[in-house]
Amino acid sequence: MLNYNVNQPFPHHPTSHHVVVHPVDPYVVETLKSVIGKYVVLETTRGRIDGCVVDCKPDHVILDVYGKKFFVRISEIVWIMPN
Repeated sequence: MLNYNVNQPFPHHPTSHHVVVHPVDPYVVETLKSVIGKYVVLETTRGRIDGCVVDCKPDHVILDVYGKKFFVRISEIVWIMPN
């Protein structure tokens, strides 16, 4: 019988495998890269934001909104509308 004490780390088995999860949506990244330098409207889980796409990375997009830079997580984007 296994005995686990409170506040003790969970025992790791020598054959355990680590799984790394990368929340990347390649189609959204590809779409955002295709509109770099263009004005877009993004609907996010927190609301709508519009501006010029400055750059796109696998996990976030950078928008220029009236001279201010906004870093938006791609996982938070619901839809994209190029203008």
